[in-house]
Amino acid sequence: MNIERLHLDKTLFYALLALAAISLFVVYSGSAKDLDATLGHLLRLVLGFTVLLFVAQIRPEILERWSPYIFVAGMLLLIAVLAIGVIGKGAQRWLNLGFFQFQPSEIMKLGVPMMLAWFLARGNLPPTLPKLALGFLIMAIPAFMIFKQPDLGTALLVFGAGTFVLFLGGMRWRVIITLLTVIAIAAPFAWGHLHDYQRQRVLTLFNPEADPLGTGYHTIQAMIAVGSGGIYGKGWLNSSQAHLDYLPESSTDFIFAVYAEEFGLLGSLLMLSIYTIIVARGLLIAYLAKDTYTRLLAGSLSLTFFLYFFVNMGMVTGILPIVGVPLPVMSYGGTSIVTIMAAFGIIMSIQTHRKITE
Repeated sequence: MNIERLHLDKTLFYALLALAAISLFVVYSGSAKDLDATLGHLLRLVLGFTVLLFVAQIRPEILERWSPYIFVAGMLLLIAVLAIGVIGKGAQRWLNLGFFQFQPSEIMKLGVPMMLAWFLARGNLPPTLPKLALGFLIMAIPAFMIFKQPDLGTALLVFGAGTFVLFLGGMRWRVIITLLTVIAIAAPFAWGHLHDYQRQRVLTLFNPEADPLGTGYHTIQAMIAVGSGGIYGKGWLNSSQAHLDYLPESSTDFIFAVYAEEFGLLGSLLMLSIYTIIVARGLLIAYLAKDTYTRLLAGSLSLTFFLYFFVNMGMVTGILPIVGVPLPVMSYGGTSIVTIMAAFGIIMSIQTHRKITE
């Protein structure tokens, strides 16, 4: 079947399909052979690929026209979360729609880069300093609102997606160095506004053994799982850390630890290769894009996908603080899979519709 007739990019589609197939095996193992959880993950993947197929049919010109409206709708929903959002596990992140709870911050993972790409495409590049300042506000305001829910992981991803657009738009290095200097100066003041558990996660990064049964528990158990996999791994369904309940969140945020223990270094390199192929293909599509909007958007979404798996693998292997970012496509969970698949629907639309107009 020629899937390009469906506006699907072969390389991206088959790489995502491979990740999805691997994830079903690892979720089954990580969830202690819970067939219901595995079937639930399968249904979410089917929903995600359906959304990908639907979004890929939308022409980039229409996506560009919709960008400001999607951003404004996302902002209104974030305000609604602050006013009437559902509170659960100490956070206020969801809206109750009756038949399910919806997390509006997921919209901004797409809404912010779409809005910034639309904004920068209306003028010459590189952008002027006033335009950069306004662009910074466009991404900083929703990221701050998400951070206050609190949801540090999603706030970082939204902020990162916006930063990638500005960087690809030609933000000069002296501006980047100035921003990094400002962030370094502001860090001590921002530290005081973090929640206690967020400060503790950062401190745990430097010395997880200081509280091995408390804040350091997740990191220590994950590193034991990754290390015990060795070169070849223990084999599928043989993750002792997960099956003996030492490893928390073994089918969600820490699913990579289960995979690494069962499939070892070689399996981990295979997974990294698939993620690398996806990011490289997305960046190539951005390079070949026919206009500023599509180039900025495809590049930003591809780099944000890289940020996803870099942060997740970083926190599982103990080189980054735990911020609750799932491993894209692999982790059990609904909203993040749908958002990621929608992002790749946009990238595939940019690629396949470009070929038609050439």
